[in-house]
Amino acid sequence: MAKAELDQQVNAVRRFNRFYTKRIGVLHEGLLGSALSLTEVRVLYELAHREHPTAAELAKELELDAGYLSRILRGFKKRGLIAKTPSRTDGRQNLLSLTARGREAFAPLNQRSHDEVAAMLGMLSAGEQRHLIEAMQTIETLLGAGQPEPKVPYLLRPHQPGDMGWVVHRHGVLYAREYGWDETFEALVAEIAAKFIQGFDPKRERCWIAERAGEIVGSVFLVKQSASVAKLRLMYVEPKARGLGIGSRLVQECIRFARQVGYRKITLWTNSVLHAARHIYRKAGFHLVREEPHHSFGHDLIGETWELEL
Repeated sequence: MAKAELDQQVNAVRRFNRFYTKRIGVLHEGLLGSALSLTEVRVLYELAHREHPTAAELAKELELDAGYLSRILRGFKKRGLIAKTPSRTDGRQNLLSLTARGREAFAPLNQRSHDEVAAMLGMLSAGEQRHLIEAMQTIETLLGAGQPEPKVPYLLRPHQPGDMGWVVHRHGVLYAREYGWDETFEALVAEIAAKFIQGFDPKRERCWIAERAGEIVGSVFLVKQSASVAKLRLMYVEPKARGLGIGSRLVQECIRFARQVGYRKITLWTNSVLHAARHIYRKAGFHLVREEPHHSFGHDLIGETWELEL
């Protein structure tokens, strides 16, 4: 990346940081109208939402200097906000908890924070709220790369009524946002989904829906192209669920099922700009067999046909 381009991106990130810290009141002398700093409120939050943590655990979670955290905790202890109990398993450690006074001090701060965010969201439409949350989740995912992620399991299930509408809607929204594709792509997805439902052969075809924490986060279709060839279609993973292996799992389910019912080959069509999907296909053993430029969805693209011999 050229230095000039990097400098522009650095300035864009710094501009966003200035905007957002001002927007949520981090620069105020006391956070949320209190006499506490941002760091002190964060420590109170962790104490309120953890079961007897140690100072070392708090320092690790908040990435705070141990000496700095120790001074904050001493101040809380003097004000009667926290209690310390010696650990039964490690005499060198104290287990921390909020006292009744600490919970009383934290409760209005927590409610005030909730109300301020609710008011900020209230200025936006439902669609704008979803866009904002998705953008925040994207930032969290990208900047949190390499950090331990909470182990929230996901499951794959067969399609059910209502799923096709979700597939069409999410493809239309995401590809417009990430690639600038127009509504003709959404129309194509709708056509594929409608044909799948209208001609569904349960012995030779499948749609898998990925769910995580009760929410749909991905999908894929395997349809019959001929007696010996299956076609993988519309592999999709929500941005907030990327990096969890869901895309690879969806593709592997297609391969497993295709072998089980006796297909000899799987083919798929994609575009060269879909780098993450192409990486998944290549990793699963697919090979690029044909490229063809085309103008679709409002853009000049390079279509690709990939195949996997079973």
